[in-house]
Amino acid sequence: MKAVLPYHHVDKLEPEDAWSLLKKQVLTTEKTEPAVDMLKDIGLQIIEKCDGLPLAIKVMGGLLCQKDKERRDWEKVLHDSIWSVSRMPEELNYAIYLSYEDLSPCLKQCFLHFSLKPKRICFTHAQFVGMWIGEGFVHGETDKLEELGNEYHKELILRNLIEPDPLYSSQTICHMHDVVRSFAQFLTRDEALIGHSGEILNSKLSLPKFLRFSVETKGGQSDEFEWRCLQEQKSLRSIIIIGNFKIQSGDSLMSFSSLRTLHVESANFAALAESLYQLKHLRYLTLENCNDINSLPEDIHKIKFLQHLGLEGCRSLVKLPDSIVKLEELRFLDLDDTCVNSMPRGFCALTNLRELYGFPAYVDGDWCSLEELGPLSHLIHLGLKGLENVAVTSSALKAMLVAKVHLTLMKLHCTNTLDNNRRVPSEKEQGIIEEVFDELYPPSCIENINIRGYFGRQLPRWMMSTATSHLKSLRFLTMHELVCCIQLPDGLCLLPCLELLAVDRAPAIKRVGPEFVQCPDHRHHPSSQVTTSFPRLHKIKLNALVQWEDWEWEEEVQAMPILDELSIVRCNLRRIPPGLASHARALKKVYMSNIERLDAVENFGSIIELRLSHMPEMTRISNIPKLQNLEICFCPKVELLEQVPALRRLVLNLWHSEKQLPLYLQTVKPSHFLLSCSRKVLTSMALGKSGSEWYKFSHIQHVEAYAKDGGNEKKWHLLYTREPYKIDTNVVQVIILSLFPNIIATPFGNSMHLH
Repeated sequence: MKAVLPYHHVDKLEPEDAWSLLKKQVLTTEKTEPAVDMLKDIGLQIIEKCDGLPLAIKVMGGLLCQKDKERRDWEKVLHDSIWSVSRMPEELNYAIYLSYEDLSPCLKQCFLHFSLKPKRICFTHAQFVGMWIGEGFVHGETDKLEELGNEYHKELILRNLIEPDPLYSSQTICHMHDVVRSFAQFLTRDEALIGHSGEILNSKLSLPKFLRFSVETKGGQSDEFEWRCLQEQKSLRSIIIIGNFKIQSGDSLMSFSSLRTLHVESANFAALAESLYQLKHLRYLTLENCNDINSLPEDIHKIKFLQHLGLEGCRSLVKLPDSIVKLEELRFLDLDDTCVNSMPRGFCALTNLRELYGFPAYVDGDWCSLEELGPLSHLIHLGLKGLENVAVTSSALKAMLVAKVHLTLMKLHCTNTLDNNRRVPSEKEQGIIEEVFDELYPPSCIENINIRGYFGRQLPRWMMSTATSHLKSLRFLTMHELVCCIQLPDGLCLLPCLELLAVDRAPAIKRVGPEFVQCPDHRHHPSSQVTTSFPRLHKIKLNALVQWEDWEWEEEVQAMPILDELSIVRCNLRRIPPGLASHARALKKVYMSNIERLDAVENFGSIIELRLSHMPEMTRISNIPKLQNLEICFCPKVELLEQVPALRRLVLNLWHSEKQLPLYLQTVKPSHFLLSCSRKVLTSMALGKSGSEWYKFSHIQHVEAYAKDGGNEKKWHLLYTREPYKIDTNVVQVIILSLFPNIIATPFGNSMHLH
């Protein structure tokens, strides 16, 4: 049997590069490096068996990471008989097989199940863990199933069998490499039917006794999968359907008495929803972005073993049935992006809930839905919405968040006032929401807090310096749409574990004062012991603080020693504070965009990547000795670019109105220069040594320059190499002749070589 295509050409690594990659995967701490270096000879032999392929080397690194740093353990891997097994197709890499065989039985099942996910679709780790629990792959104490499932997910990442998506934090979304997916699907070929075309799968479903079924349709009628074709698969335990499918009169779920997992996404499912009660053994149910569903059946409580219910994105859903409170086994409920704005009384009976998202704050007379949260003591993740509806602080207090000793993630959302063109809340309303948030005091175990739509002037008291000692475990803090907030809290700098701070759309903040990096008590009563603020902070993202002008941080205040990424977008910041350049010595990546008044970025000793975009007053970039990658997009006033000796790649986007290359190009020598400019500039460059722009770029080894035409960003191009000399362009000869009638150009096919 052939492996699943496609296969792509991959450049093989040289032995030393391959060893560096393997070593990077194996090292857990710097202390183990000497022990690993002693094993290099065995490592190079393992690399040779991997044929220098990066993926195979990473997978082997993930396997060796689980082993002791001893010769006998590495030699056991090197001489494993699996390297010569003949049962696998030649196209599949044996390193993956070796890693797979090293997995525990439970982890093997989870790994194989992951390959059911359609390639282009994102499933969260919570969805996978819910499926694994529902399928019975996770064994352990009932109270710790989610914890164990998360550990399985992390181990698959550590072994490089799945890869985190860099666009998402906390490894929430992962994908599987094509080669790894081919391996997993080969192993499950007799029990799982996986495909991307409804028409093809319809014919394959005539084969009996599949246990798992996964399909992603593209939406066209000819591509739709027919539900009726699935009816004979009575042994199915798992169904995943992404995209619409054909339902005929009389179709139901009655045939699937063994089904444990049902995941339907972006499809019309209402016609089948009424027969959900027939799935007696269902543990996992997700109906995501199924917009034809406006209600769930009243008899949903008959699915008495249901543990996971995901309804995210069902925007027509307005109400939950009262019988949902009888789902005593329910551990997960997601109502995000639905129109459910009330909850049935008695919800507090669902004491097995671990994760609850999109729970609406709803008031009915003297009763508030937040009171139903009090008895839910096992909650790990909790998302609340509509908190502007709470008028009495005692209702928030009855939610008893501070007493939830397992709670690690908390979302506190109000209805967004910035996008809905609503009036600015009154002072009274601002005062009430401040009091409500003050009472939503998180427990000390909280790791992730997300606030959205908050319209108080001051952030909650538990973020201030007098109270933040309670937040000793907080790692991630994100705040969006702080419409009335006038300052950032002064206690965040004391948080010992804070890794990420993100603030998005806080239009009333004009100043970030010294209290942000040094709380008032430390400023007014300095001790002999110097403390470092934000000791674990890795990333700051500040977006749309549109009135923000000043950031005060003096050089003597030590803060952010391991900050490695900074993003500032849409503000009026006048200058970068001296303290940032002096103390953020680990800062590697900086992105700045639409900062109206900033005129210089300079004196950063550690930055490797700098991206500047739409900076109308930017004039100077200097003294950044480790800078390797620089992007300057639409910053027309930049005049000085100097003291960047390590620069390798320069990307420059010019406005169409800019008629020539900037002079600062003469002062730098990157190996690669990528330019987007007007056709006039490109034409002048295409003249080569005869043109006025030649002396600005001719010293650079590789130049790619493009000019757009209509919607085609790269309609016109120039490609230049200094050594060996070559300059190619498709700028039309007639344009050059019309602009420079004394120049001779020789056409060559669709491009021209100019002399």
